[in-house]
Amino acid sequence: MTIAEQMLAMGRRARAGAHALAAVSGAARAKALAAMPAALDAVRDRLREANERDVADAQAAGLDLPLLERLRITDKVFTYMGKRLREAAALPDPVGRVLEGQVRPSGLRVEKVSVPLGVIGIIYESRPNVTTDAASVCLKSGNAVILRGGSECLRTNLVLAEAMVTAATANGLPADAIQIVDTPDRAAVGEMLRLEGLIDVLIPRGGKSLIQRVASESRIPVIKHYDGICHQYLAPDADVAMACAVVVNSKCERVEVCNALETLLVDAAGAVRLLPPVVAALREQEVECRGCAEARAIVPDLVPATEEDWATEYLAPILSIRVVPDLAAAVAHINHYGSGHTDGIITNRLDWADSFVATVDSASVLVNASTRLSGGGDYGMGAVVGISTDKLHARGPVGPNELTSTKWIARGNGHLRV
Repeated sequence: MTIAEQMLAMGRRARAGAHALAAVSGAARAKALAAMPAALDAVRDRLREANERDVADAQAAGLDLPLLERLRITDKVFTYMGKRLREAAALPDPVGRVLEGQVRPSGLRVEKVSVPLGVIGIIYESRPNVTTDAASVCLKSGNAVILRGGSECLRTNLVLAEAMVTAATANGLPADAIQIVDTPDRAAVGEMLRLEGLIDVLIPRGGKSLIQRVASESRIPVIKHYDGICHQYLAPDADVAMACAVVVNSKCERVEVCNALETLLVDAAGAVRLLPPVVAALREQEVECRGCAEARAIVPDLVPATEEDWATEYLAPILSIRVVPDLAAAVAHINHYGSGHTDGIITNRLDWADSFVATVDSASVLVNASTRLSGGGDYGMGAVVGISTDKLHARGPVGPNELTSTKWIARGNGHLRV
């Protein structure tokens, strides 16, 4: 079979799997998800061997360090994957929720109910934990999923997918509810983008070039985000200890992820007090700090920042710093240079916090908290398939609820239009 024929067959099986999955109860889907951590444990040795081979090949091919780090399944990542699967199993069923309803004067009962989207296509790079996260979120919301991970982690992803399919089928779910593209051929992505009528929505996760390609070539709706240019704004009254802790965590907890801090904005009224200790704390973590002229007047040995820095997602231990006149200027900077992903303010004043929350145009806005918290787990959503900076169909973390649509149901007793 050609790649086109393989992908068409996979799409048809996924559509049939979605139809079969519609008849499966939420309890059965939860039971299958709850069985998946044990299925992963059963293949842990195979998984470790596959991942080591993928990492070795990626290193030899010169894969960038941030992508290489995302590729590794450490003990921490393995534990995380099992935890997310259990969390997804325990979440309330997102399917069949009555979102609104009424009984009309005629006695006709009308309800708007949540239903699965159908078939989700996930195209992603490097991070093998996306394989388990995506499958769990799609199954939880009653959707079939086609996974197309990067060729750099194909061995790893195949082991993960096989384990999840084993757990799913052992608990009554259709085998085609989870499928993974098993070829490294890039042509598979192009064919996947043409499966209109078989795939209902595509979610790309990876670099900007991948997301741009999917968005420009796809005949299928796409949920996407391009960049994570995330900000923290230190208001004049910000507590020094809190500012240091939150900024360092936002930037350094994991520098290579989309909700890591990339630009720090410091109010001019508090800059002399706040900037030196914050820069010192960042330098203890070996972060290169680049500053505007006003920032360098306070901390002279900052690397000069350029216009390009304000619009850069580093995904590396580099941070740009700008001193701004006031809160309005901070919001204007964020809305101009930001990517609408995650932005925060550190302040003790409720009115400043409320103004910031109301006027920053981002999917997640945090007050006195690390940008690293803007995800499914810390929002009580369990696993997510990504963080959308779109405004339609979903915005922010995309969890089970976000992978549902709606159906109107009317129940009558011989009712007629008059």
